[in-house]
Amino acid sequence: MLSIRNIVKQYAGHRALSDVSLEVEKGQIYGLLGPNGAGKTSLIRIINQITAPDSGEVYFNGQKLNQNHIERIGYLPEERGLYKKMEIGEQMIYLARLKGLSRADATQRLKFWFEKLEMETWWKKKIEELSKGMQQKAQFVATVLHEPDLIILDEPFSGFDPVNAEIIKDEILELNRKGATILFSTHRMESVEELCDAIALIHKSHKILDGKVKAIRHSYRNDTYLVEYAGEKLNFDGTQPFDVISELADSDNTHTIRLKLNGNNTSNDVLQYLIPKARINMLQEVIPSMNEIFIEKVNLIA
Repeated sequence: MLSIRNIVKQYAGHRALSDVSLEVEKGQIYGLLGPNGAGKTSLIRIINQITAPDSGEVYFNGQKLNQNHIERIGYLPEERGLYKKMEIGEQMIYLARLKGLSRADATQRLKFWFEKLEMETWWKKKIEELSKGMQQKAQFVATVLHEPDLIILDEPFSGFDPVNAEIIKDEILELNRKGATILFSTHRMESVEELCDAIALIHKSHKILDGKVKAIRHSYRNDTYLVEYAGEKLNFDGTQPFDVISELADSDNTHTIRLKLNGNNTSNDVLQYLIPKARINMLQEVIPSMNEIFIEKVNLIA
């Protein structure tokens, strides 16, 4: 769907992107991650043909990116861009017609979205009359109204309360189920865990990590486990096949230990050691979250 090859972008005295390449497959939800100033928005602007790279190429559905592809892309910028004094209904229709829809098709689709997101009374309202969250909702509708193949969302949950953030998350998933490819930039790592099939992490203009979310998380496994047992507190004398990182006791005489395997020991060795000594309620591997991986990778290059 989207192939980004060796993109370089230099501004006066600042390198925004350094030889960045990534592949977004058709039907994926792809997360573009990185600290502020990493280069994410510069890359998004290049994909949207707002700016051009100094070198490198972008391909869309196997073709070199060109003006004809703009109609097949929907873009929600971090800095919202709707006209504050224009009526929302007319503004949405105008933007949809710029993307190739007829007025009749745009009106029909807009009625559908206004009803779906409980915005029926907004048709004559102006953007400046809405709260930040309501403005964000309107901008989201403008982004997807023409049913683009590729939807680019830059911080899509900014300004939303938890209820509306959940509504928009569900809509993103529904659009993806219907065939849309989603590329979004976010600082919310919980959104990455919930939504993304794959990610790229950009830091200081360089891509420093990319791949499928599940594969990345499993590649950072570090032999850490949580074990819950019932009974008296166990005393560990150093002969156990693990090191205890922490231990918590609950009021019902259950204990939770966080442990790390030592040597070539496995979780089976942990159970063999503990079962004769206590009743084991739970053993669970602790796989690093994307947030932990993000912090680790960024700090390595700080």
